[in-house]
Amino acid sequence: MIKNTPSIIALLIIVLLGNQQRTTAQNTNNNSIDSLTVALELEEDSEKRLEILDNLVAIAFQTDLNLAKTYAKKGVTLAEKSNNDSWKPRFHEMQGRMHANLLELDSASINFNKAIEGYTAVDDKKGQATTYFKIGWVHKREGDIEAALKVDLKALKLMEAIDDKLGIAGAYNRISEDLTRQGRYNEAFDYALKTIDLCKENNLQTELAYAYTSAGDTQIAIGNYEKSLTYYDQALQLAKSLDFSIYDLLNFSNNRANALKRKGDYKAAKTVYEQTLRQAKQVNYDNAVYVITGNLGEINLLLGNYKDALKFQLQTVATQEEKGDVSNLTEGYHHLSTIYEKLKDYPKALEFQKKALKMRDSTSKIESDRTMSQLMTQFETEKKDQTIEAQHTQIAQQRKTQLLYLAIAGILALSLLGMFLSIKSIRKKRRALQVLNAELDTKNKQNELLLKEIHHRVKNNLEMVKSLIALQSAQIEDSATKDAMIASQNRVQSMGIIHQKLYQGTNLGAIEMKDYFINLSDGILDAFDAEDKIKIECAMDELELDVDTAVPIGLIVNELLTNALKYAFPKTNTGTISIQLTKKTHDTLQLEVADNGVGKVIGLAPEGTGFGSQLVQLLTQQLNGTMQENNKEGTTVSFEFKHKNVA
Repeated sequence: MIKNTPSIIALLIIVLLGNQQRTTAQNTNNNSIDSLTVALELEEDSEKRLEILDNLVAIAFQTDLNLAKTYAKKGVTLAEKSNNDSWKPRFHEMQGRMHANLLELDSASINFNKAIEGYTAVDDKKGQATTYFKIGWVHKREGDIEAALKVDLKALKLMEAIDDKLGIAGAYNRISEDLTRQGRYNEAFDYALKTIDLCKENNLQTELAYAYTSAGDTQIAIGNYEKSLTYYDQALQLAKSLDFSIYDLLNFSNNRANALKRKGDYKAAKTVYEQTLRQAKQVNYDNAVYVITGNLGEINLLLGNYKDALKFQLQTVATQEEKGDVSNLTEGYHHLSTIYEKLKDYPKALEFQKKALKMRDSTSKIESDRTMSQLMTQFETEKKDQTIEAQHTQIAQQRKTQLLYLAIAGILALSLLGMFLSIKSIRKKRRALQVLNAELDTKNKQNELLLKEIHHRVKNNLEMVKSLIALQSAQIEDSATKDAMIASQNRVQSMGIIHQKLYQGTNLGAIEMKDYFINLSDGILDAFDAEDKIKIECAMDELELDVDTAVPIGLIVNELLTNALKYAFPKTNTGTISIQLTKKTHDTLQLEVADNGVGKVIGLAPEGTGFGSQLVQLLTQQLNGTMQENNKEGTTVSFEFKHKNVA
């Protein structure tokens, strides 16, 4: 006996307990339905009556699909009578769902199409998407996987447009199922894993159960039966803990039996199929009855119970032919041919073998494979185009930053012009590469390299300008002019460090500020030959800022450090300067630069040209910030800026 397989006695106990629980649930549902029915008769307001009918559909759906369909029809009628355009498509969707579960596929399609029209009229994207999911299910029952994939991709786009994580996960699940049915198992498994990750990340427990099911479907198709059983067990256990409807639990139990069957544990699979069929009949779940009947035909065939197998398989094929479920007819005919062959009824075996071959040829998937590949390629290409557009936006933002450098330092004009021409050339090459390369991952890597190259060139150009200023200042004897040149050199260095961090780091859109301040401080201390006299402390945690915010803040800190080193310690030539940048609120930054120097003397005119102070004020205004200065026990300059979160 296979390990962990439940015994017959244990299964009987589970069935008895399940029946008792369902009886209690049925009584509870009946009481709720009775109460709501009375409330419906007494209520006069049409909006409230529609809400009551919505609750009646939801409760009846747990145990009686026909009753739920009746309430949904009443909802459609009332919504049309009261001209309620928001409720009308919702009840059409509900009614279509009941028809679908009862395998009344034509009626389901009619209601789903009316729901789409209604949702479109009121611009309800989520309603459109959930209805497309159900239309896709009908297409799958009809064997039209190409049409199913089309509507599932439509639903995914709508869910992404409104950023509905649950809806996106549902779309991934259905696309995984479409690809599995098409035999594209690796792609299907990738989508299933994406769904599992998305559900866990966003705590989407209900959809996670279906994600486990999709993963199990791909693994059973590949032949990893043990792995598929693990996924199906996870789905069933999670569904039970979340109190799923009896219909979902029956589907999950059937999946688990499928895995046991593929593993070769036929007796255990047969036991699960039989108890699941009994439960499906008790709740009139026709779809499950028909599917499980087919599985019992196959399992009895595998066990050598050919007469029982024939009985179940004939029922299944009759239902498939009646309901137009061509997706499984080829397999049904094939099983019947095999059963008749085992019973030595060779004319019948040949008859159904011919039917199986004819059905297989009529539903050949070769052209569908090609079309589905085109659909997936088109969908992925649109995704890539969106990514490229976002990258163009990021590059445009970088150009704004570069223009800011031009405004601050006129001496950089010639170098930055060359850089601008280089950017245009690189962007032209990148566009050519984008046309030639169809894979998104390759394009992203190419663009990342190009952006790093841009930052590297900017850093090199700034280093060259810094060196030119240093050479020029070495020839100047006038101390005021020389100080101005050193200040310009420090400003260029401040910008250069930012670009060095950008091309050396992994995040091309953000700067880690603590590390940046440490590097900036070391450079300024070196420029003033004050490493052994002045100590600069960065009393802050690690904090990433976007480039547009980091550059002005870096220039402000550069000016304040330079000013402190020049004027704060005229006597002792020793002291401490502290830098602190913190996130005060979700969208506010607080910057503080303090020294323990002499501070400002009241009545004494400020030293220097005043350009640094003007630059600090200009940069503060650019960041929509405010500045305060305190001259007690040294000098403390504090700022508050609006903060843009880094992705």
